[in-house]
Amino acid sequence: MNTVLAQDPSSVLGGLYISFWIPTVVLTAALAIKLPTIIRLWRDPLLRAVGGLLVIACCVFVFAAPATIAWVNRVTGVPNIAAPLVYSLITAFCGSCLLLIIAWRNGLSDRSAETRRVMRLVVFAYSGVIVALWVLFALADASVERVRDLDTYYANTPFMREETLLYLLAHCTAVLITSRLIWNWVRTDGLDAWLRWGLVCLGVGYALNLIFDAAKLTAVAARWTGHDLDWLSTDLAPPVAALSAILIAVGFILPHAGQYLHDRWRVRLAHHELRPLYLLMRSVNGYGLPFVLRASPELRLIRRETFIRDVLLPLARHIDEDLSRRSYDAALELGCEPGRAKAIAAAVAIQDAAERRTRAPEEGSDGGTGTAELLRDIGDVSRALRHRDEIQAVRARTAARRGNVPVHD
Repeated sequence: MNTVLAQDPSSVLGGLYISFWIPTVVLTAALAIKLPTIIRLWRDPLLRAVGGLLVIACCVFVFAAPATIAWVNRVTGVPNIAAPLVYSLITAFCGSCLLLIIAWRNGLSDRSAETRRVMRLVVFAYSGVIVALWVLFALADASVERVRDLDTYYANTPFMREETLLYLLAHCTAVLITSRLIWNWVRTDGLDAWLRWGLVCLGVGYALNLIFDAAKLTAVAARWTGHDLDWLSTDLAPPVAALSAILIAVGFILPHAGQYLHDRWRVRLAHHELRPLYLLMRSVNGYGLPFVLRASPELRLIRRETFIRDVLLPLARHIDEDLSRRSYDAALELGCEPGRAKAIAAAVAIQDAAERRTRAPEEGSDGGTGTAELLRDIGDVSRALRHRDEIQAVRARTAARRGNVPVHD
């Protein structure tokens, strides 16, 4: 059997095509992130559909890579046997998309007969397409191996022509339905921000698949009319498909990873913002928290909050409530908003209490009426302590007014 390679096999096997391997890595990362949840909640049809779609999408790009195509053809000894394999994977991907949409549309708890019937219909329809792809390939004469341009090279070959059209139409149908439903979902109210951005990525990713289908179909149709637009199929379609896969993977990753990173960032930021008040309380207490190597960010935040409150509670009896009120008025006079003025006044009062406790540990009042509120607002107070110039300005203005010294703005 005469076999003509579109390019040298060694260069095909040695080259890792970015258009295929980058989306494979991104899709694999998405699957790795989702896998623990998929395993834990295996009975949920939505999660099963997501898992199946990501696995099949990874397989599509692995087996569609020119290096893998050449390897499959060589190992099996059948020229172009990789074609129905790749087409079958693409068709299975289409079916997974539709199953995912059905699961989303009907909800995780829907086990109605109608839902099961529709899902079975999708499985049977796309399984039938896969069987037809293999039958058409067996009937076709495709003895000349084409690693990159098989769709256009065999555009006028009986049965191969029908095979190409079959997988492209099945793909286009699934993408149209999926894309339309996703964009309808994006426009609904009440969506979490991370979920909305994830859906936008999914919508754009599926919409790009339509460009892939259009490029392939245009190149094939051009061959029917005696024209050569093969570059649409060989040069445009693969990077478009790669970008589409990356966006789809990001769409699945973003709601989960984005919320996770956002929560982690908020915890670390809260821990960092408490540092000024923590250092002040450590100076009052004489020692701070011992370092714990394996402590999570959440645990570090809880330990810092607890330490601050534990030291602040007995310190509250040294707080001068009159100083706090005068500091609040001074902060307002300096142009601070009420909320910020309140935090600055509390910071001034705590600094004063720390100094008073150092000078006379046994002296003190019964505790201010705002102790509970002060313990609750430690984040605002700590942020206020970062602005030393404002603290000094308020303290100076408060001291000047107490001593009846004229204050000039």
